Amino acid sequence: MTQLQPARATRATTGRRPHLPALDGLRGAAILGVLLFHTGHLPGGFLGVDLFFALSGHLITDLLLREIEATGTVSLVAFWGRRARRLLPALATMLAGVTVLVWAVGPPDLVRTTLSDGPWVQLNLVNWHLLAESAGYWDRFGPSRVFEHLWSIAVEEQFYLVWPVVLLIIARCGRRVATAAALVAALVSVVSLVLMVALVDPADPTRVYTGTDTRAFSLLLGAMVATPPVRALVARVAGRRAGVVSGSLAIGMGTAWSLVDGVNSAWLFTGGLFVHSLAAALLVGLCAGEPRTAVGTVLASWPLRGLGLISYSLYLWHWPVFVLLSAQRGWVRTVAACAVSIGLAVLSKYLVEDPIRFRAGWATRRSGLLAFAAVMAGLAVLWSVLPAPAPVTIDIGRLG
Repeated sequence: MTQLQPARATRATTGRRPHLPALDGLRGAAILGVLLFHTGHLPGGFLGVDLFFALSGHLITDLLLREIEATGTVSLVAFWGRRARRLLPALATMLAGVTVLVWAVGPPDLVRTTLSDGPWVQLNLVNWHLLAESAGYWDRFGPSRVFEHLWSIAVEEQFYLVWPVVLLIIARCGRRVATAAALVAALVSVVSLVLMVALVDPADPTRVYTGTDTRAFSLLLGAMVATPPVRALVARVAGRRAGVVSGSLAIGMGTAWSLVDGVNSAWLFTGGLFVHSLAAALLVGLCAGEPRTAVGTVLASWPLRGLGLISYSLYLWHWPVFVLLSAQRGWVRTVAACAVSIGLAVLSKYLVEDPIRFRAGWATRRSGLLAFAAVMAGLAVLWSVLPAPAPVTIDIGRLG
């Protein structure tokens, strides 16, 4: 690959695309769907997670391909450092705060699951831990766990570990990096779909819904659409009808969110989720390439954009708040729980996320690595020093 001039390389690796408010609006729509689903007011709102996945796959792949174009390689340490600065501060704050609160005021069962799940959240493996514990995603009658929503964060983190390595290998093996990346993303997406169809249990599709291997296509389809060859193909096919195409995709996805049910819509796990993820990826691509369409204008409006700007922290905080405030019990509790969640998300963004992400120079040097190690060690100590309530014992001799 032809090396760019140093100044151009610096701009390509450190600069950013012009900020696109429409993508913030997509995040806002995604988190709104999740909030309404978790309060029982939108049966298919869980599909908002697919939109998050498609966005993440698209944005991360675009960033990495730009770095490869500029430097011919991927700095894994720099990439993972940026991801840690972006994601860990808010996550660690939420984990510590919720754990202490639940331990202080929560019922014994909730305390036990919180202390059990916490270390797996820290290791970015909580989705596999929940599957090992047979925690059903749609089991509304089972005990709630304040960290069960973090399965999706674990899937994304696992993607962040593997996909940059794949792109680095591709960059070192050939010149047509973007084309190869698109082909790999498409191929692995199909393999992931095949695994979902083969492994699904119609009675409880939790395994294929939260497993990394069977959900990889949601991220990789976003990655595929981010590659220049596919991006050019989408632009050429949509042409002047980009507004109509993006509008049709948005309407189709909104209809699905209103009608589908995770338990009773078996077709979701035999191709439906794949189609929805592809629609989400195409919508992301069109909003990134043609942000001035009617859909892009609506998404860029302040309510959705505002939610999108705090979507990460809002996703982290909303479910613990919903569990503790029983948000599913009527609209009054729903509104109150959403208000508390939004308030905590705003505080997290402006007091924790943004200062460390944008203004803490120490976080980019060796002191940042030391801080990372200290946070990880502190969380490990937290899980070990808080005593878990003794499990309930039943005297079998007194039965009968």
